[in-house]
Amino acid sequence: MSILKSPLVTEKISALNEKGRYGFIVEGTANKIEIKNAVEKIYGVNVKKVNTINVLGKKKSRFTKAGTLVGRKPNYKKAIVTLAEGEVIDFYSNV
Repeated sequence: MSILKSPLVTEKISALNEKGRYGFIVEGTANKIEIKNAVEKIYGVNVKKVNTINVLGKKKSRFTKAGTLVGRKPNYKKAIVTLAEGEVIDFYSNV
């Protein structure tokens, strides 16, 4: 089971990348120590700090002939990782 599901590539996170902070979508049961070890192993960097956020899925509804269908998008967990001074992660090197 992989701890890191995917990197976050949004405008807000891209602004944080310049300050040495990177975002990932992680496994919902992962803790900060597991996230830190996974990032250090995969990207070969030193992690200084990890912040986690549990994101509640948005409520969605559709109007159909059969009536209103109400549901929810899946919940997920984000991790914001702060690297040691002078270290970077390049997500676009394999593109």
